[in-house]
Amino acid sequence: MDRVSNERADPTVSTTPDRAAPVAAPDGVSVDAPVEARRVPWAAVAVFAVVSCGLAWLVAAPLWARGMGMADPLLPVIAAAMMFTPAIATVAALLVQRRQRGRRGARGILRDLGMWPLRPVGRTLGMSAAAIVVLPLLIAAGLLVVGILGLARFDLVGFSGFAEQLDALLPAGTPAPPIVLLVTMQFLMIPVGAIINAPFAFGEEIGWRGWLLPALRPLGVWPALLVSGAFWGFWHSPLILLGYNFGLTDVTGVLLMILACMLLGVLLGWTRLRTGSVWPAVFGHGAFNAAAGLGGIVIAAGSPVPTAWIAGPLGLVMCAVFAAVVAVLVAVGQFRRDRLDARLG
Repeated sequence: MDRVSNERADPTVSTTPDRAAPVAAPDGVSVDAPVEARRVPWAAVAVFAVVSCGLAWLVAAPLWARGMGMADPLLPVIAAAMMFTPAIATVAALLVQRRQRGRRGARGILRDLGMWPLRPVGRTLGMSAAAIVVLPLLIAAGLLVVGILGLARFDLVGFSGFAEQLDALLPAGTPAPPIVLLVTMQFLMIPVGAIINAPFAFGEEIGWRGWLLPALRPLGVWPALLVSGAFWGFWHSPLILLGYNFGLTDVTGVLLMILACMLLGVLLGWTRLRTGSVWPAVFGHGAFNAAAGLGGIVIAAGSPVPTAWIAGPLGLVMCAVFAAVVAVLVAVGQFRRDRLDARLG
């Protein structure tokens, strides 16, 4: 066989003199990516960590200064503003990479962050739609476990607990609308809420799954997923230490948030590795936030209310649900190398 045919048969031989020959790359990283793309950009990761956490504490500082904790009326506004700090940190990390790797076009940056193009289109759109449906169903599964364990009672017919809450909010003598109609509207609004929440979820996901996960990807699939998820949980510290999510104001709450975000981060990160796109994680995150109050709709009047760190949307019961779903995905081969073949950067 002549030399030309050998070169065609051997993909490791380059026929282009001004281009480095492809070499073996970590799982899921394109084999023709430049060498620096196959190494963790630690300087950019450090800048991302400092900027995202520093800005989170800066944005949350008024809540600490005012001393009202979870009762502060500014909490929803500040929590929403804090969700954009990972996006700002992503810009800072990209500037560091620009100094190291040179100027890159907007199209290349959008592709690296999983924003555009939407290829493969069918898989990306299908995964985004599935995320909007599945993430609320995971919360429902968690509530089912809570009911089975006897931690709370649920009323799926009369929705007595929700009706009781509504009566407490209405002025005396004001008739309440039909409760079944209101509950139906609440359920139908979850997909709409996922879309409404998407800009805020994007502020986070462009950092966690858009930039950080691919940046850590050379470490391997599982280290990248778990480390990026752990950092996501730690980033919530300014709010968690005020009692957000768990009602705990010490390091225990932060550790619980890290655990929950590591497990949920595996699921959201899997969609990124599976599609190469950040959008399924964005809409899944938005849907999860939209469905977080599902327990308040279905709880029965007079039911015991379990503590949030056990039965809340990110409590230990939900962590067990996340872990079970991850185990199923692993068992059916969804974390095989050929499944996570999307190009990241």
